[in-house]
Amino acid sequence: MQPIKWVENRMPKSDDRHLAIMALAEVERAYRFHQSFPQYGVTPLAALQGMAKELGLAALCVKDESYRFGLNAFKVLGGSFAMARYIAGQLGRDVRETDYHYLTSDRLKQEFGQATFFTATDGNHGRGVAWAAKRLGQKAVVHMPKGSVQIRFDNIASEGAQVTIEDVNYDDCVRIAAREAAETPHGVVVQDTAWEGYEDIPAYIMQGYGTMAREAADQFEAQAGAAPTHVFVQAGVGSLAGAVQGYFANRYPQNPPVVTVMEAEAADCLYRGALAGDGSLRVVEGDLATIMAGLACGEPNTISWDILRNHTGFFVSCPDWVSAKGMRMLGAPVKGDPQVISGESGAVGMGVISAIMQNPAYAALKAALGLDEHSRVLLFSTEGDTDPENYRRIVWDGAFASL
Repeated sequence: MQPIKWVENRMPKSDDRHLAIMALAEVERAYRFHQSFPQYGVTPLAALQGMAKELGLAALCVKDESYRFGLNAFKVLGGSFAMARYIAGQLGRDVRETDYHYLTSDRLKQEFGQATFFTATDGNHGRGVAWAAKRLGQKAVVHMPKGSVQIRFDNIASEGAQVTIEDVNYDDCVRIAAREAAETPHGVVVQDTAWEGYEDIPAYIMQGYGTMAREAADQFEAQAGAAPTHVFVQAGVGSLAGAVQGYFANRYPQNPPVVTVMEAEAADCLYRGALAGDGSLRVVEGDLATIMAGLACGEPNTISWDILRNHTGFFVSCPDWVSAKGMRMLGAPVKGDPQVISGESGAVGMGVISAIMQNPAYAALKAALGLDEHSRVLLFSTEGDTDPENYRRIVWDGAFASL
């Protein structure tokens, strides 16, 4: 069984120009946009007081995104805001003028018409794009990588999107989506990874994720009486991680929390870049086989990478057992703590913090992080049981036993 690998960030700094994407005013625009949806509600922040005591922490809170818009995952925040900002830009409007009510109006149909939004996904992002497109009167085409499970396919198709499962990995699905969008009249790529020449929409998606970070920061301060000292956030291409890191760096510029970015070992491109230490991107190729399907991305978002290299404290590469342990711990909590139903890509933070605090093999990482009985820790459970069969196989049947 493979151990967790980690590296402290010692990369050279850049000019940090991308940090402004997650400025508080930019996130506020996304937050106000999401509030205009009738389905909007603040998702819970589960205060695990018993678990904090068990692990030797002052506070441990988990943002539970299984309640987001009834979609069982956070991803809709990014796709919906990106679509709104794209439409606003095409009409020469400010996004503050293009809320849910305008985007679902007859006036929008007359002024804008209909676009086709293309994307690649393991499931959650594509479902969010399809859901938003359906409600805003737009079209969606979604490509999924090989190995995608049927229920995630079905959930996307049920929102009216055109969906395929391709015989290639996630990063190649992104290329398929980009090519088809370029060949389609009014075709638009809505992808949460950036590359040269494609940065605006990924930036909008990151700003959309900022709604979750803003809610969590407000809730954490209210529940713990202070800001978090440590934040653990998972990464695929790194858009969520960059969004969370960027938001907290802007919100707490004088005393930011120590942020640790966690990846699936099979797709740990950010960890490899940090390990190399030169500030350059690294790419992981191949099938990227992991139970953490939402993190199975081998090519980093260039915008996020820039934010992470400048601000993130640590990068961690996690074997599948880490996430499986987190799923079981959140699903069967310490008595008195709330239960969190967290999927494979959502629970890795719980697995990591428990290993650091309880396993002597990670004493050096614990010391480097400065984790102790005074630490206030924030985790993000980014999805619920989006693959119910595998969730039960892990939580009920004990698949991927803990180290």
